[in-house]
Amino acid sequence: MPADLVLLSARLLDPVDGRPSPHTALAAAGGRITALGDDREIRALAGPGTAVLDLRGAVVTPGLVDGHMHPVAGAERTMGVDLSGCRDLPAVRDALARAARELPPGGWLRGWGLDPNVFGGEAITAAALGPAFQDVPAAVDLFDAHSMLAGPRALELAGIDGPRRFEQGAEIVVDGDGRPTGLLLEDAACALVEDVAPRPTPAEQRERTAAVLRGMAAAGLTGGHVMDGHGLDVLAGLDADGALPLRLRVAPWCQPGGDAGGLARLIAEQGTGGRLWTVAGVKLFMDGTIDNGTAWLERPDCHGESTHAFWPDPDAYTRVIGELHRAGVPTATHAIGDAAVRHVLDSVEKAAGGEGSPVRHRVEHIETVPDDTVRRFAALGVTASMQPTHCCEYTRADHTDNWSRRLGEERASRAFRCRDLWDAGATVVLGSDWPIAPFPPLAVMAGARHRRPGRDLTEPPHGPAQALTPLQALQGCTVNPARAAGEEAVAGRIALGYRADLTVLADDPLSVADTDLAALPVLLTVLDGRITHRDPAL
Repeated sequence: MPADLVLLSARLLDPVDGRPSPHTALAAAGGRITALGDDREIRALAGPGTAVLDLRGAVVTPGLVDGHMHPVAGAERTMGVDLSGCRDLPAVRDALARAARELPPGGWLRGWGLDPNVFGGEAITAAALGPAFQDVPAAVDLFDAHSMLAGPRALELAGIDGPRRFEQGAEIVVDGDGRPTGLLLEDAACALVEDVAPRPTPAEQRERTAAVLRGMAAAGLTGGHVMDGHGLDVLAGLDADGALPLRLRVAPWCQPGGDAGGLARLIAEQGTGGRLWTVAGVKLFMDGTIDNGTAWLERPDCHGESTHAFWPDPDAYTRVIGELHRAGVPTATHAIGDAAVRHVLDSVEKAAGGEGSPVRHRVEHIETVPDDTVRRFAALGVTASMQPTHCCEYTRADHTDNWSRRLGEERASRAFRCRDLWDAGATVVLGSDWPIAPFPPLAVMAGARHRRPGRDLTEPPHGPAQALTPLQALQGCTVNPARAAGEEAVAGRIALGYRADLTVLADDPLSVADTDLAALPVLLTVLDGRITHRDPAL
């Protein structure tokens, strides 16, 4: 059978050891790598319908995978004005005012990516966002997607006029007189506004999601671990039409307060999907975020906050982990604070009977943890899923940022311990958490290496001792996601029989300088042996 794809004159890079391959060409058929050899041998495998590309010395790596993303939910969330580049309140007000002037009659002003550092340590309130935010129904997401600022008209439409109690960790923030400030913390509170705000039509949602996924493929991504079950119908439709450019593993949410039937449905849903996407795992939350004061810390933050778990009864979370573990379902738990991470590890240890877990559980984020917690990951076989660009873009080396100020010097100095977890033997998977941070994987890998903000690489690194080596950063986007997914026999390497999911770069990512890596051109992206992105220069 002739090959579907032949790549010639290539430098093949296997991230297991980082050594250059003796082969210069590969062939793929049926979505798998079927031959490796020199140009003459591999060219002979081409038939009339084979796509043959001369890479002229470009570097081929296994397809890059984002270990934590929200493509469909993020596609909807990012339909508003992008505030992620605003560094102070005047810039935020200007951006909102420009967007407000373009609204149709009755339209909502939406935005996303708002950095709490723009408030300079002052209270985060809707009133601070200027008059444009007061005159129309308005709501913007803070960068962490765990909080929202809603204007007075949006609060009125949502029927929010004071505090409420929620089944999960959530809050309507009020002033000293009990009036809402506009700040809504966590999903249950934010949903009150989302439920009355306009939503995209199914056609708009599909179009926007498809565009986002194409952008991800152009950035070199061939896969992603999706940490929500939002819009599975959108993924199914794109897959059925041959328009899904990433291979996606989806972990739907399990929230506190659910019944036994809901958990049974999550278990039954495992393994369903299509050709390029599948439900594989369950996502849970143990806390919120440090910037919000909704993380779960062993000691309160500087405001006396971050003292409670997202699950009102943490023991109920432990029981759910035990049931999912017995069913063989891998879990991925959002745990940012030290108390949250410790409770997740305790729960996995209890579920596994005190031994290393045969089920590949994960902890997502792990922003600040002490030494004894770091050492437990490897012993329990728990994957550490990290997002280094969160440290790069939203904290500062001098600890003057909101995240660091809330934690205090001791806990801020153990920020995002990627290298310590790696050296302790944990499987460290890298991701973006898009739309929380940009999705280009080379920028994620670069951030893991230099730990500086991408907008200004002259700034000092935050915790340089936690930087990964170039090879480790590449492994964090290739072999380690495959291992976390239990797919190390078919993914994450350039080897015979492995998936033909490939990323082609203009130069060797292991030799390019840390601060130059994010700008390295992606020449070709291949998914399942099919070209999903090709640079015009190739």
